[in-house]
Amino acid sequence: MHLAAPPRKRPLSPALLPLGLMFLAVGISVALVFPFLALFLSTEVHAGPARVTVFLIASPLSGVLVSSIVGRASDRWPIRRPILIAAACAGLIGSLIAMVVRDYWVLLAMAVTAYAFAGALFPQSFAYARQILERDNPGRSAMGISTMRTVFSLAWVGGPALAAVLLDAGGFRLVYGLAAAMYGLAVLVAVFWLDDVGNAAPDPEEPAGGTATAGPRPPRWLLSLTVAGFVLVQVPMTLGVQALPLFIGQDLHSDPSRAGLILGLCAALEIPLMLALGVLTTRFRLRPLILIGAACGIAYYALAFVAPNIWFLAAAQLVNALFIAAISGVGISYVQDLLPSEPGRATTLYTNTFPIGAIVAGPLLGLSAHFGYRSAYGMSTALCATGFLLLLATGLRRRQAAPAAVAARV
Repeated sequence: MHLAAPPRKRPLSPALLPLGLMFLAVGISVALVFPFLALFLSTEVHAGPARVTVFLIASPLSGVLVSSIVGRASDRWPIRRPILIAAACAGLIGSLIAMVVRDYWVLLAMAVTAYAFAGALFPQSFAYARQILERDNPGRSAMGISTMRTVFSLAWVGGPALAAVLLDAGGFRLVYGLAAAMYGLAVLVAVFWLDDVGNAAPDPEEPAGGTATAGPRPPRWLLSLTVAGFVLVQVPMTLGVQALPLFIGQDLHSDPSRAGLILGLCAALEIPLMLALGVLTTRFRLRPLILIGAACGIAYYALAFVAPNIWFLAAAQLVNALFIAAISGVGISYVQDLLPSEPGRATTLYTNTFPIGAIVAGPLLGLSAHFGYRSAYGMSTALCATGFLLLLATGLRRRQAAPAAVAARV
């Protein structure tokens, strides 16, 4: 009598390798530019506080609108690879313009057009990855998405520090020049290495990626509350990063440049944690992992609020990294599982929570400037707690709605 050997789990699709390189290139571009955008506008463009605020609101808002339109179009027609190519080209053009132009209105126009379209790269790349995984290894979709998100974190390990070196060596021309080169690499990868994947059309009654439960499309209120919960936990991510150098300098009385080391440390810790959470998604449901992550967010911002020195803040980055790893790594798959037949729309719904959070974070940063930058972390604690409660409530309401949905089908 011979015992049947357990089936071997297939490795993640090799088709994800070029997409991983594309993620790395785009991630480096964002990590170079985003942390220093306000500094660029203030020192290079000589924009006043009002114009900086308008720029920081208009840019992500236009990105949300463009990504939403592109997300729906990518689910309706088989154009995901052409979208990736066009979006990478838009990022290349926008970076080249920012490299040489210092006129505020030209840069604002570039931000709400070229950079807004380039922002579609992030959700469309994850939607592309989802289709590849559903085609080649459907049982490990969440793990694959989490692994791909790790590549983006890898870019943030050295990106801000590299930008600081480039600023010292040649200013923002070098920073945006390297960002343009990274977008150029993304264009080449998309043109010569990515395959066309067509439309995603799995049966919405079937579980997606082995992690969702079979059932109809969720009601609109459930989707809205889920997105609102993610927005509330995303706001502190932006607010905490923007306030960090000011908090370190004014409240902790240390060198503000150490913010780059703190951000790099957090990104380095995110990588193994995202990989570990990716493995856990093959054994556990996604929702408990999301809730644990949100709870870690509450804990981290509470610790930062009472931090007496920079070393305490550095030690707390382990909790922060677990928060970001769960929300950013597992959160994408969680929303994709709600709309398994619309990966473009689902991924865009999730990724739009970050720029919406950035819009909300802007006024809160101004408020913290009045009350002290430590207050930014107090507000972040409250936001994370509210987001946690919303995500918890959506799960309870979903279970209450399930019997009614079954009865309706019967």
